[in-house]
Amino acid sequence: MKPNITFFLTMAAPLLMINGGCASNAKGMEPQSSVAIFDSFNYQGNDDYYKANPLPGQSSIYNPVLAGWNSDPSICTNGEGDYFLAVSSFTYFPGVPLYHSRDLVNWEQIGHVLSRPSQLRNLEKQHVSGGIFAPAISYNPANKTYYMITTNVGDGNFFVKTQDPFGEWSDPIMLPEVQGIDPAFFFDEDGKGYIVNNDDAPEGKPEYPGHRTVRVVEFDPATDMCVGERKIVVNKGCRPEEKPIWCEGPHIYKVNGKYYLMTAEGGTCGWHSEVIYRGDTPFGPYTPWEGNPILTQRTLDPNRENPVTCAGHADIIEDADGNWWGVFLACRPVEGDKENLGRETFLMPVKWNEDGWPVFLGHDEAVPLVVDVPGAVRGENVTFGNFAHNDEFSDSILGVKWMTLRGPATDYYSLSTNPGFLTIKCGDVKSSDKAVLPFVCRPIAHHNFTADTHMSFLPETESQVAGMLLFKDETHQYLLCRCMKDGAHKLEVRRIGEGGNTTLAEVDVPADLSNVDLRVEGKGMNFDFAYSTDDGHEWKTLAENVDAGYTSTAVAGGFTGTVVGMYASAAE
Repeated sequence: MKPNITFFLTMAAPLLMINGGCASNAKGMEPQSSVAIFDSFNYQGNDDYYKANPLPGQSSIYNPVLAGWNSDPSICTNGEGDYFLAVSSFTYFPGVPLYHSRDLVNWEQIGHVLSRPSQLRNLEKQHVSGGIFAPAISYNPANKTYYMITTNVGDGNFFVKTQDPFGEWSDPIMLPEVQGIDPAFFFDEDGKGYIVNNDDAPEGKPEYPGHRTVRVVEFDPATDMCVGERKIVVNKGCRPEEKPIWCEGPHIYKVNGKYYLMTAEGGTCGWHSEVIYRGDTPFGPYTPWEGNPILTQRTLDPNRENPVTCAGHADIIEDADGNWWGVFLACRPVEGDKENLGRETFLMPVKWNEDGWPVFLGHDEAVPLVVDVPGAVRGENVTFGNFAHNDEFSDSILGVKWMTLRGPATDYYSLSTNPGFLTIKCGDVKSSDKAVLPFVCRPIAHHNFTADTHMSFLPETESQVAGMLLFKDETHQYLLCRCMKDGAHKLEVRRIGEGGNTTLAEVDVPADLSNVDLRVEGKGMNFDFAYSTDDGHEWKTLAENVDAGYTSTAVAGGFTGTVVGMYASAAE
């Protein structure tokens, strides 16, 4: 139950004022001009695999350990039992989701590394898959400082740092001398630092598409500056004669006096893999393992049950008991190579062979969907399986899983104007624009799911719409909305694409219908869209069996997953 609210339009920004009153049903809200008001959001995963395969013990997890779009994972530990994991955010705000765990099983998102606009420059006008690429998180025990280094494709390579990863991180420290993408730190036992990253072919002259190099430069933690010459340590990849592509996402480790360089190869689709090299110094020379790759799924039958594909872009860590673990990205397609979840984060043990090489899997081994982490005890609020998320918008700030595009979007949404409600102003931008949007969203994390919200909204013009948006990128979206067309009030399902909007289904509604429940249901390769005008007691299907492949990476491209959330616009 939420307080009865009367809304008044003011001339100074999209403000709403509370008019006192006694407690009553929130679903009796009066609409306010040019804003949509949402009093709840509910998400429930419903994947068949989890229902058919209960976890065998309290120390076991499902893979992916971070379900839904969590790409390019990087992990570090402070040696005191804390593990921190960062993933890519591209043009979403805040940037670089940050997770914490004490046992590698129970992960909690504790915030974002890049939480302020000053840390996320030049995101506007970038494609949704631009922005922040492949963050790498490291801990330097010499100065007890955490570092996150990354690429903003619209601004260059930079890092931020902190001694309290639960708090704020510094403003960006730019690295103009480090060209290319995917930088990562390595801190040696002697206190010296190094940056390793992917860059162009030698002298910028590639011999074939995807010809890249890996380069290393010394870094001085005392001055936060690079020292000396950047040197090429890998040219092309582990087997240059085969013309490997995209040697990227590199990391350096020191184990038993030897330096190991690990990189991804093959691009981020079905040929993706992880390879390993070994040398005597951070600058090499590095010798590749003859058994590479140490992780890939490209040799497996594409028609196998519950396939995991695109495995690669990994990072490894040693736990307190001397066991090694790896995190990496991979995909779970539904049909062929189509999925809406994006690249997810997987976790599994890493074994060292008798010749001193770390290996995730043999070439014909499948990524396990259940992994045991000895000694851990799984809690209730996990990041895998058929979890639920319910938000009554009772806090003064959005929860950490909520995102906006290209900036904070606080000119459009408010939680404080009407406590207990999410209010979104109909902005003068539309969802296909490369701009900050009036859109609050979160990733979908299951092939089968339901997401619903209750909305109060009355459009005043035919350009005003509000509702639930399924968003993959600027030209691959579905919108379930309340709108007007030719003077008639309607609920519609629209497909938003490069050629404009297409109405897939519509129904006339009374002109004074301001309160409506909206629901999106994922069913693998299809979406169903429904609505209710009686507080969710009776749901009516508006469109069913809508092609979910349209918003898949296989069709749309890009590096993100599909997100769902609340949207309002005055420009559609």
